[in-house]
Amino acid sequence: MTSIRSYAALVGIRSTRRPVAAAVACLCLAASAQAQQAPAEPADGLKLDAVVVTGTSSAKSKMRSSVAVSTIESDGVTAVTAASATDVLRAIPGIRAEASGGESNANVAVRGIPVSAGGARYIQFQEDGLPVLQFGDIAFATPDTWMRADAAFERLEVVRGGSASTLATGAPGGIINFISRTGLEPGGSLQLTKGLDFDQTRVDYGYGGRLAPKTRFYVGGFYRVGDGGRKGADGSESGGQIRGNVTFELAGKDFLRLSFKHLDDHTPTFMPTPVRYVNGSIQEIPGLDPRRAAFYNAGWPLDSTLTNTNGRALSNIRDGLGAKSDAFGAEVSLDAGGGFRLQNKFSWSKNSGRFIGIFPGDDVAAAPAGTTIATGPDTGKPYSGNKFTAVVFNTRIDDAGLLANDLKFSRDIALGGGMTLGAVAGLYTSVQKLDLTWNFNQYSLSADESGARLLNVPGVTNGAPGFGGCCSNFQDSKYTTNAPYLVLNLDAGAFTGDFSVRRDNNKASGNYFQSNAGMAYDLTKPNLIDYTFGRTSYSLGGNYALNPDLSVFARYSDGAAYNADRITFFNNPNLVNGKSSTIPVNKVRQAEVGVKLRSGGYSLFATLFHAKTDEVNVDVTTTPIVAKANSYRSNGLELEGAARFGLVNLLAGLTYTDAKQPDGKAPKRQAKVVYQLTPTLNFSEALTAGVGIVGTTKSQDDGPGGPLTITLPAYTVVNAFVSYSLTPKAQLTLAANNLFDELAYTESNDGRGAARAYTGRTVKASLRYSF
Repeated sequence: MTSIRSYAALVGIRSTRRPVAAAVACLCLAASAQAQQAPAEPADGLKLDAVVVTGTSSAKSKMRSSVAVSTIESDGVTAVTAASATDVLRAIPGIRAEASGGESNANVAVRGIPVSAGGARYIQFQEDGLPVLQFGDIAFATPDTWMRADAAFERLEVVRGGSASTLATGAPGGIINFISRTGLEPGGSLQLTKGLDFDQTRVDYGYGGRLAPKTRFYVGGFYRVGDGGRKGADGSESGGQIRGNVTFELAGKDFLRLSFKHLDDHTPTFMPTPVRYVNGSIQEIPGLDPRRAAFYNAGWPLDSTLTNTNGRALSNIRDGLGAKSDAFGAEVSLDAGGGFRLQNKFSWSKNSGRFIGIFPGDDVAAAPAGTTIATGPDTGKPYSGNKFTAVVFNTRIDDAGLLANDLKFSRDIALGGGMTLGAVAGLYTSVQKLDLTWNFNQYSLSADESGARLLNVPGVTNGAPGFGGCCSNFQDSKYTTNAPYLVLNLDAGAFTGDFSVRRDNNKASGNYFQSNAGMAYDLTKPNLIDYTFGRTSYSLGGNYALNPDLSVFARYSDGAAYNADRITFFNNPNLVNGKSSTIPVNKVRQAEVGVKLRSGGYSLFATLFHAKTDEVNVDVTTTPIVAKANSYRSNGLELEGAARFGLVNLLAGLTYTDAKQPDGKAPKRQAKVVYQLTPTLNFSEALTAGVGIVGTTKSQDDGPGGPLTITLPAYTVVNAFVSYSLTPKAQLTLAANNLFDELAYTESNDGRGAARAYTGRTVKASLRYSF
């Protein structure tokens, strides 16, 4: 590890005071790589000739496409030592992934488009080209809840802006597509991972190959137990996943693929930790480390919550985030005759689970006289330390199942002179179920990071509804989508261009109920959900190859994202019962120009972008409730570079974003600069080492003093790994997340002293056997 630390210090990555300088230095290294590299065969680290299938109607290489797209192969995940599927995204330029909540519940944004409601409102998470959920910002049920990266994951493709507006419903910001292995390369692997300074044991497995000359398969998954990297969550991590597919190769390019997935997993949810705000800055409270606090081991009783039939149910707070998914998929590509090709993707999933998170409901303060310990061996003894109110977000996702189908016909038409026009006509349909039950109960806890205890505070009832009983609600609903689309692709030698248009037609139906102070529902008076919404989106782009190693592109897109549960609870019922003429729709318009080039041992992908977001959020302070428009504008530059010189392979990225609200201030948590650096050192065929670095300049967030009153400091998080091949088939890897134990805040809370940060240093060892 000494050589990695020395290399890290060499490029300045340990200094949080000079993050921009470090990032610029990384890109300078990439730009000068050709001059420094030893004579060797040319390399294209960005793989610009790789064919991309995400956010496009026809498979094109990166070099010939007119969208900003990044890819990460499954082997590259080792270099970034990602702790979750969303954590992988931190290595993608243009993406701001706040993956500090544990395995899931991440906030994800792109190109200065705001994180205004949590989750990923403007981005669609996909598995093999179809969405995991139709909406990216469902409260307590974000798409990454039902996604895990394991041995069956082959590569990640991320499209930012561009044709995502027209080739997916509700994803104007981009598409994140996790693509599975299909057994093209025969063989498999078995990997055992063990936490060295935290509790985790994990097994990953996968195998694929030929069942017959024209039939191949892949099956893989994982199982693990542990604490998620925080000792306050001992034993709260358990479960796993298995998934696979079978591909039947038919005549020519025709094929049929069937797939399945079963996920049953429990992980801790890491919520904000109590902190203090002093003159707009965040100060850690002694004994409460935001990198390590979890509070799941506080001697909790069973949590009694209101059911949607006015009964009571008991649940274990230590269950954390539970995710269950059973899914089936089918994909077919057939020659339909007459020059037409038929392609269809279908998926059905039954998604359910539970979100139990422990949230600070007030500021840390001295316990009043008469406070006693409520549970454990010291039950009844006086307590005189600090305490805070912990509000338990106990929400049940009864059904978030999705049925989705994407059907398209395509045909290429020769225009003469070497030009070809490709036409694609498609129809996307989906049915998103959304049945949710919320309950927020409050408890008094001692303000201790390790071994927090439940307290009896005079005048306070543990287990009573939190926040005044605001949030015991349930919703049974369904959202249907029918979206026809048309794409025209022109291939004229060095020039390729495309135009696409999509019409989203959506309908919401169902009921929702809000309780009387968390005590009971009036089941005779449901609030009706019955409205339609939609919009027409379009995108126009072109790419010109100046030579085989240099191309330029430009694109303009107009798209929209839609709301689900975000406009039901707490709002005027007339907004969603069909009586309102205005249904909130969030519009995004983007322009972008870029260049892709490679020479010798380096490659560079640079994109200038402009995005204008007009979103409608609901103002709950007026009667009747009205929808108010907010506008955001952002301009920026995305840089993604790769280089090879000597022993070093280098991937680097930097995103500069100048985003503004109408008052001229940046949106909350939007830093000017976000950067990534992944140098990998290949000492020999057997020994490889590397670091994965993610950093950001400072940003502003909301606090008790009002909007944008808290400064989130700049940070640099360094991950590292060393891998040694014991034999040609056995590999030992030592990896560290947050190697230097950086205190990296990702968000503050607007009502009280609380902030969320990435988990501190964790070190693990893996032994992998390939066969």
